Amino acid sequence: MTGVVPWMILATTLLLATISFSAASRMAKPRCRGTCGNLTIPYPFGIGAGCFYTDGFDVSCEENRTYMHNSSSNMEIYSLNLIGGQAQVSTFIADKCSNNTDGTSTDGWVSTSTAPFFTLSSRANKLTVVGCNTLAFLGGYNEEEQNVGAGCFSMCPDKQSVDSSGQCSGMGCCQTSIAPNLTSLNVTFDSRFNNSEVNSFNPCSYAFVAEQDWFRFEPDYLEGHKFTDKYKGVPTVLDWVAGRESCAQAPKNRTSYACVSTNSSCINSPNATGYLCACNNGFAGNPYLEGGCQDINECESPGQYCHGICDNTIGGYHCYCGPGTQSTDPKREPCNPITASERARLTKTFIGISVCAIILLSCTFALLIECQKRKLMKEKERFFQQNGGMLLYEQIRSKQVDTVRIFTKEELENATDNFDSSKELGRGGHGTVYKGILKDNRIVAIKRSKIMNMVQKDEFVQEMIILSQINHRNVVRLLGCCLEVEVPMLVYEFIPNGTLFEHIHGKYRTTSISLDARLRIAQESAEALAYLHSSASPPIVHGDVKSPNILLGDNYITKVTDFGASRMLPKDEIQFMTMVQGTLGYLDPEYLQERQLTQKSDVYSFGVVLLELITGKTAIYSENTEEKKSLASSFLLALKENRLESILDRNILGVGTELFQDVAQLAKCCLSTKGEERPLMTEVAERLKAIRSTWREQLIEGANEETVCLLENSSQYDPSTTGRHGSLMALDIETGR
Repeated sequence: MTGVVPWMILATTLLLATISFSAASRMAKPRCRGTCGNLTIPYPFGIGAGCFYTDGFDVSCEENRTYMHNSSSNMEIYSLNLIGGQAQVSTFIADKCSNNTDGTSTDGWVSTSTAPFFTLSSRANKLTVVGCNTLAFLGGYNEEEQNVGAGCFSMCPDKQSVDSSGQCSGMGCCQTSIAPNLTSLNVTFDSRFNNSEVNSFNPCSYAFVAEQDWFRFEPDYLEGHKFTDKYKGVPTVLDWVAGRESCAQAPKNRTSYACVSTNSSCINSPNATGYLCACNNGFAGNPYLEGGCQDINECESPGQYCHGICDNTIGGYHCYCGPGTQSTDPKREPCNPITASERARLTKTFIGISVCAIILLSCTFALLIECQKRKLMKEKERFFQQNGGMLLYEQIRSKQVDTVRIFTKEELENATDNFDSSKELGRGGHGTVYKGILKDNRIVAIKRSKIMNMVQKDEFVQEMIILSQINHRNVVRLLGCCLEVEVPMLVYEFIPNGTLFEHIHGKYRTTSISLDARLRIAQESAEALAYLHSSASPPIVHGDVKSPNILLGDNYITKVTDFGASRMLPKDEIQFMTMVQGTLGYLDPEYLQERQLTQKSDVYSFGVVLLELITGKTAIYSENTEEKKSLASSFLLALKENRLESILDRNILGVGTELFQDVAQLAKCCLSTKGEERPLMTEVAERLKAIRSTWREQLIEGANEETVCLLENSSQYDPSTTGRHGSLMALDIETGR
């Protein structure tokens, strides 16, 4: 179990075994049963009326097993921690099975709720999912009655891809953290994912919340009911408190205050909202019972506290020097007084030893610093060689690469104030991007990746060379890299005005983007992707097209960025991926199912971005308190039911309505479930260019008609009105009005 408690409480816990009276008799309330089987039941817990503190702490003993009465699932208690405020209990396993004979499936779920003084420990527990092609959700409520949750996806298309290392890596088993302070939970499965395609070796999937260090995955658990045959329930850790107030707020003068022992004190729980009780230093026992904290007799442990004559006191002890000994401990008194000459000799000896120790420590410290410097230099050289530094350096010298610079680690640390959090521009699935200022005052964006993105150093260098040769106005330009670190850092040009996601959904959304600007953003993004697919040699598949990866410069100039998931592919070929990368809501379903990354995968993701531009909704969104929805699914349903306007952005709904059908049909083609039915990015870019051209022609025609109308209505010329009405003759192309 996890949790941090003060060191004095830990010391008191270690001394519990030294107290002479019975553990059961001092931990339970008088005349109450103190054990059930091998489990001690300490007050505030209790069996039977009058033996527990308040509702929620009552337990029952059935066939030498202890159960909680306060939970909806009547959980069995495995252990109770009085000092740390935790309990280990048994919870159920949710399962879902497919029948390969008739295609039917069974979908089981589990639900757990706790008493007001109990919450599920977010530090000690994790949501674990066992199965292939399985997506499980944990939903529940916290102490503030807020609806919170988590999800975990496990993918393995065949038996050979299952991880056999015993870890939950996402291939046959996955784990994820849960929200803090959960008072109830509900574990369910996503019906869109089932075991029908892997039924031969994985007919059932399982999900549960359990103590994170308890479970070790075995591939055999995927076959039949081998998992549930072995485990009927799983151990889960609950945090409990004596009261929901803090120690400062607890009503110490009322009968509801739990810390009733004379030598006890209140401590704020390190794991949950509320307080616990603990015996003071020098005492041990049950702080929730009157007289439960008893004095520890330190003198019963010779040599542990005192090496001389020990005198026990209430809450402490005194230690005196024994015969023939001298002590520097303030609590011990020397037996024989030390003479002045002996004190002078001892002083000189002490000074000499101190000077020698200082000199020795100084030399040792200087030697350690020098060794550390050499170690860092060797480590930098090793990383430089490992990341293909010499090969890239030779390419630069031979003029094959003249736009990429190799930066040192110190240069990038100085540019970002040692990667200070205030310099962060954003975080993504592949790393963190920082704003940096180089010595020549150039502002750059520095990407610090989380994981190594290459298989071999030659491939990384080749990728650097190709990215450096990309020269497109709508693709962020690569300026250089740093190879002196374990994971190479990339340096890009700095784009100042944030991402498309922030302008549509985030901090910049107060300023509405005009329809013409949205069409231009879509067109320029499509042209950039078409360039990567068709003009780069070899072609590049971006792999993670989404609105957070589209930057906007001045006047909404588009810049496609973040190539952490990109792959270089020979033309018209497919990349088989061992692990799916991307973002939920943008992922190509064909790529998700078959792990085949193609140029059409980028087309699908771009279709979702196109929907964001015309609807103003996120890829996964919710309306009011409804459940999360897929924007792509909602759009296709609205288009099928002929209610397109219901999902469009109201800010642009009244402008250029006749063009939305064209844009919607283009998005529909991009979102086809089959990649072969989707258009190429070059075709998408050309279609958007034509739609935008038609829109701008309509704006100009509308402006001319407004001018003619104004002239026909002006029967007389009044110079005094020229300044007032002249502005009506101008048309704002960008706003579309």
